[in-house]
Amino acid sequence: MTIHLKLNKIQSPFKKGGKGDILSKVLLLNCLLGIAFTSFGQNVDSTLMDLPEALIENAGDRFQLSDTIDLGFNKKSKREVVGAVSAIRPDSYLGYDNTQRVQDALLGRIVGVYGSDNIRGLGGALIVVDGIPGRSIDLLNAEEIEQITVLKDANAVAQYGTMGINGVIVVTTKRGDARYRRANVTASYGVSRPVSLPNYLGSADYMQLFNEARLNDGLNPAFSEELIDNFRSGENPYRYPNVDYYSSEYLNPSLSFVNAIAEFSGGSEKTQYYINMGYNNSSSLLRLNPEANAGDHRFNVRGNINFRVNNFITSSLDVVSMVRTRKTARGNWFREASIRRPETFAPLLPVSLIDTVGNPALAGQLAAANVYGGNLLGGAQAFQNNTPIADALAGGYQEFITRITQVNNAINFDLDQFVKGLSAKTYVSFDFYNIYSQSVNNSYSVYEPTWDEGMIVGLNRIGEQDLRDLTESVNTQNFLTRYGFYGMLNYDRQLAEKHRISASLIGYANNTYLQNQAQPQKNAHVGLQLNYSFDNKLFLDVSSAYVNSVKLPEGNRGTFSPSAGIAYVLSEENFLGEANWIDYLKIRATAGIINSDIRITSGNLNLGGSVSDYFLYREIYAQGGSTYAWADGFTNQVTRIQQGPNPNFGFEQRKDINFGFEGSVFGNLWVEMNAFRTDIDNQVTRLTTQFPSFYDDFTPYSNYNATRIQGLEMGVQLSEQVGQLGIGVGARATYAETERLLVDEVYEDSYQFRQGRPADAMWGLEDLGFYTADDFTEDGSLREGLPQSAYGSVRPGDIRYQDQNNDGTIDDRDQVEIGRWFAPWTFSTDLRLEYRGLSLFVLGVSQVGSQAQRNSSYFWVDGFDKYSEVVLDRWTEETAATATYPRLSSQQSNNNLQNSTFWMYDNSYFTIQRAQLTYQLPSTWVGKLNMANISIYVAGNNLLELAENRDIRQLRIGSEPMYRSYSAGLRASF
Repeated sequence: MTIHLKLNKIQSPFKKGGKGDILSKVLLLNCLLGIAFTSFGQNVDSTLMDLPEALIENAGDRFQLSDTIDLGFNKKSKREVVGAVSAIRPDSYLGYDNTQRVQDALLGRIVGVYGSDNIRGLGGALIVVDGIPGRSIDLLNAEEIEQITVLKDANAVAQYGTMGINGVIVVTTKRGDARYRRANVTASYGVSRPVSLPNYLGSADYMQLFNEARLNDGLNPAFSEELIDNFRSGENPYRYPNVDYYSSEYLNPSLSFVNAIAEFSGGSEKTQYYINMGYNNSSSLLRLNPEANAGDHRFNVRGNINFRVNNFITSSLDVVSMVRTRKTARGNWFREASIRRPETFAPLLPVSLIDTVGNPALAGQLAAANVYGGNLLGGAQAFQNNTPIADALAGGYQEFITRITQVNNAINFDLDQFVKGLSAKTYVSFDFYNIYSQSVNNSYSVYEPTWDEGMIVGLNRIGEQDLRDLTESVNTQNFLTRYGFYGMLNYDRQLAEKHRISASLIGYANNTYLQNQAQPQKNAHVGLQLNYSFDNKLFLDVSSAYVNSVKLPEGNRGTFSPSAGIAYVLSEENFLGEANWIDYLKIRATAGIINSDIRITSGNLNLGGSVSDYFLYREIYAQGGSTYAWADGFTNQVTRIQQGPNPNFGFEQRKDINFGFEGSVFGNLWVEMNAFRTDIDNQVTRLTTQFPSFYDDFTPYSNYNATRIQGLEMGVQLSEQVGQLGIGVGARATYAETERLLVDEVYEDSYQFRQGRPADAMWGLEDLGFYTADDFTEDGSLREGLPQSAYGSVRPGDIRYQDQNNDGTIDDRDQVEIGRWFAPWTFSTDLRLEYRGLSLFVLGVSQVGSQAQRNSSYFWVDGFDKYSEVVLDRWTEETAATATYPRLSSQQSNNNLQNSTFWMYDNSYFTIQRAQLTYQLPSTWVGKLNMANISIYVAGNNLLELAENRDIRQLRIGSEPMYRSYSAGLRASF
């Protein structure tokens, strides 16, 4: 498929975005006015509601130069965009990659984005849906989205004020079109299978190794060899249990999911509509009690309406609703399954093994007990809460319910008849989130058996009464209400032949009220954007915002966030005229400062992140636990200061510069690249180096630390047609490195200072292998010259560490930089082949250069912890030369369980994230059914991973496993 660049320009007819406070009657009045006026038959121009022709004509994955890019508050053609911006349209890929979950669709598709919402390593980006910041894309399916735009640099995000500090992802949903009546249906069914499940040792192996652990500690064995043999024989699994909570007895081999979406759009010149309805259901992996473990159900509906009030006023009304329910048995199966040892008790006791002959008391006890599939709930005195199996069968259920309603109303004023080029817009939005749980809590008993030979001759009831109390409770977890408003004045004017100016003035306000939170979350700012273009090839953009924050002291609450950018289309110049292989080339440069009071997070980067409290600038007092006495005998509690005041407390800042270019060469190759540097300055901390140590809690919060992220992002897209074979290949790469520019820190050893080191540095001890018997004297103490461990006594087979400062002690002062958490390199590549209605799409994603620690309970075991397969490679005297795991211990093993190079592994990977094979039915077949088109497909997700440590990476401990999914579906248009 060849992409043809279109250099013609389509004017952006309207602006969009934002939110704020306003009475609900204003919304109602606007809607009623709009509906009333639409009843008057005026022939009006429907340009405001039309899709640009280029969007309809372009079937490729990327935008043409004339295509409109939605930047949230305004729109521009791709050619006019100055900032670092990338955009995709789901309609351009859903035909061959039917990925409806928006987070999955974003993964690997956009240059400069790590995962689905981390732009350039800054952390979670602001999500803007239909102009409303802060909404979740979890509410959306890809089918209802018109466009997704990623705003990366300060110039692109400046008009979002404090909220834009981590970058912005703008999502625009579809709207109706007077020219088309459309109906589309998408349905799919699939299964998800666990990629990897934990492999824990059985009862006999655990008992054998626990005995070894006790011997290592100089203690007597806990289990006799005869008892271990009984467990190993498997002759009576109820008396000598060997419980595998991840076996097919308790878990299904896969779970199923269904996804169905229907959308309808159309209208007249006066009114256009778009309706989207979706249903999603996924079952549970847990086999027990399917009625309680009913899985996840979600239903959503959207209605977007555009209507014309008169010849200069248009309006729109959007209503969105979503209901989601997730029903599970009580308890947390996977958390409990990761800690319950296999030999402790049999969770189910067959009634057939209970001997009541000549024992009326036992018979009466059995008659009163609840029986589940011919079994009693087993237990032991030491384990009274028989989770997770008893909870799953008898504990009742818990249902988590989410109800979301969103309403938007926009009014557009075309004031061109009053002032040439002038327009205005108001936007009102309301969001209601109600997240609660309801549960039925049954009480139950478990029974500890008394055995005689192979029969149960006695039962010790443990726990609550063996009754179904059916105690129902409702717990509201989150009730959130958000009101938003913004108003805009826009001016757009062509001056003479080659000069054009435009300006936008934005007033924005947003209030979010959260249950049990006295202080609402408030955002307010005024934004101004000024644009100038010369001859449609030189573009200047000055974007700024005056932001306000009630989280800061009086006098520091308002500040100015400026940015500026310039872009030049070099391919328009004569000196490139002979380079006919260059179809289009634009260079850009931007710089800006974003002031923010929003918490900044970036995974493990810890970029600032303290302006989350509303009173960090004030002194805070609280009553302490101690008391003092007066002479009259009365006592009072001590009141002490918890936080000192700082009247100069201010905003954290993002200081940003960006250089880049984008272009098309040879008629079918698109290339884009950006070099960026971002400093997160004035980060909030409590200074330890500038206040005396006796200040303690009196130390105030201050703006001090600074971190830098800089790097390079690049993407290429090749499209070619070879006969009837269409070929599309894309590749994207991002490199980002971090550095702590300024850190308030005090360390005794210079090698531990964080300043000048990566913000994502991993700190730990440097291991030197295992202690050997030669390292100890006959009385068990370390030989002279070897450093002592501050983490506890050590023995042969424990991990030995480097004494970095040679002080004779291994402690936290010996921690050094041993790796980095954040992958500096991220890559993605996609391949699409199309031949006579048959297409194949494959997407690969890779991250390179990061490390991680094997520090979950699967790897870090001591005491009475459950043993996994990793301990089979433990150190013993016989395996001292080949062991890859420390000696086992029945005591606390603090020395071994420290972050160190011993537990570190390379976290780099490449994965085939998605693949889909699609067949488009011939038009002659489809026409006979009076349909526009029909396609069928089979798809896979998370199909293959190539990594040195794939087994570790794919393992999930204490939570649901990672899944590999397969699905088949159908898409049809009417």
